[in-house]
Amino acid sequence: MKLFYDFHIHSCLSPCGAADMTPANIANMAALMGLDVIAVADHNSTGNCGAVLSAAKRAGILALPALELCTQEEVHVLCLFPNLRSAEEFGEKVKKKLPPVRNNSAAFGRQVYMDDGDRELGEEAKLLANATGIELYDVAELMRKAGGIALPAHIGRYSFSLLSNLGFWDDEMGFKGVEMTRDSMPGLAAGKPEILSLPCLVNSDAHDLGSIQGRECFIEAEERSSEAVFAALQKLFGT
Repeated sequence: MKLFYDFHIHSCLSPCGAADMTPANIANMAALMGLDVIAVADHNSTGNCGAVLSAAKRAGILALPALELCTQEEVHVLCLFPNLRSAEEFGEKVKKKLPPVRNNSAAFGRQVYMDDGDRELGEEAKLLANATGIELYDVAELMRKAGGIALPAHIGRYSFSLLSNLGFWDDEMGFKGVEMTRDSMPGLAAGKPEILSLPCLVNSDAHDLGSIQGRECFIEAEERSSEAVFAALQKLFGT
């Protein structure tokens, strides 16, 4: 069955996420847009994933846990997980790899943890937008061990993408597919058949409610469940 998706949405935990990007607001907007499944992928954190999964269930849609990893090379990688436990375990490892730089909320924005009813639980002190100490060539294998899927994010974009920062694609990195966003298709990937021939997800990378995409992209799954969606993603990307 066709399930319409947006697997790259930022909540208010990301310093660049709008204040109204709360778990319930995201889930309800996604439902209004006609989506079947979403993922909130905050910068270097899975801290709001649990709340989003619960809010999505209440809104009648599915959600997968995710994060957007910033590697040592300042390349963004979309990381999707089969369940909350594996996501949170990986998120703890990522947090330990962040430099000890405190967030300046006046300069970068607040980083707010919330529950599924949009009540504030606190703020993250470390600046989540920083590059971690995780090298790009290690990401695919780390995600494989975590049971997840890693995709170089917004591959065609002219900032914080694999092509913008490294300028080349290398199969030795171990990635089985890529992500593109509507504002950068194909962008830097134009004329690169080794990339354009790979399986691809097209997401919004939404930082505000109005940017969440509607019924534009779908994945074929055996049934309408988060387990079936992740299994379909594994099949698509050969993991």
